[in-house]
Amino acid sequence: MAGFTIEKRKLSSGEQRYKCVVREKSKGEIIHNESKTFSTKALAESWGKKRVHEIESERVTEKKHTVTLGTLLNMYFENHDLWNKTGRTKQYVIKMLMDCDIANIQSDQLKVSDLIEHCSNRRDAGAGPATIYHDVAYLRSVMKEANPIWNIEANHKIFDDAVPVLIKMGLVGKSQKRTRRPTENELDRLKQGLKTRMENRKGAQAQIPYLDILEFSILTCMRIGEVCKITWDDLNVDHKTVIVRDRKDPRKKQGNHMIVPLLGGAFDLAYKQPKTSELIFPFNARSVTAGFQRVRNELGIEDLRYHDLRREGASRLFEKGYSIEEVAQVTGHRNLNVLWQVYTQLFPHKLHEKFTA
Repeated sequence: MAGFTIEKRKLSSGEQRYKCVVREKSKGEIIHNESKTFSTKALAESWGKKRVHEIESERVTEKKHTVTLGTLLNMYFENHDLWNKTGRTKQYVIKMLMDCDIANIQSDQLKVSDLIEHCSNRRDAGAGPATIYHDVAYLRSVMKEANPIWNIEANHKIFDDAVPVLIKMGLVGKSQKRTRRPTENELDRLKQGLKTRMENRKGAQAQIPYLDILEFSILTCMRIGEVCKITWDDLNVDHKTVIVRDRKDPRKKQGNHMIVPLLGGAFDLAYKQPKTSELIFPFNARSVTAGFQRVRNELGIEDLRYHDLRREGASRLFEKGYSIEEVAQVTGHRNLNVLWQVYTQLFPHKLHEKFTA
């Protein structure tokens, strides 16, 4: 809201001057400030009224522009401050959406029927409800950024009406809870296969200690990306702990550091690594998982992902008698329900061992 005040001043010569100060505030902060001095109060007031009218007229005529959703998604892609902090899954979905028919719709013209059509097309192409939900969620998040960042009109509130309909139609939904754990036989075969791979490979691939990383991943319940980022400086030899930096958290993307105990033989596995880098395991996480996947495929082990080793580790801790709070200190979960429901799959026969112990 703009307004003006008149300040009366007297010159050394005795003459009177009138200074008109025009200010505009928004949410308690001054966003525009200017002043001009006149010989009479009437002139100062006249100028002040004129400038207030001009400023308010400019604000009224300032209109948000619109672009196609494809252009909006590309603007997000080209914004390094946003893109560099975006996860790999979201990046993949945004790039995919740029090539879909929905990208041709104006940012302020998106309708529920458009989202239904997009989701139906994705389903017919073979995508599942959980995968399609990523399309909807990530498109919504980009559209919510349109106004504050680029002054682009985008009716992101349409998703409030669309999502319940999409769920009812079965087009979107949550992913099924994974319960996969490797059997002892599968782990033995994987270890032998990885050992053979290390012996037969040359160059950088031969240097990756697959067996140590595999066992370390299970004992620590760390994601492979976390394993390949821990440093010697973060290792506490006296307490046998390590600081895991920027642990994944849906509410906090950065600065989520945790001190994690290195249980079992995890500390010895880390400490014995050659100190050739500031990193304990100075390897590309994708290279590690790629080697794991190739050996897994060669062995014919089906539906086993590297991330399932995190569930294996958490389940082992529960089977050893650790409380859910203690296990969370290892896995980094703040939501204990997620830890119990998603990262736990107890083998029933293990309960006999606990009873006879």
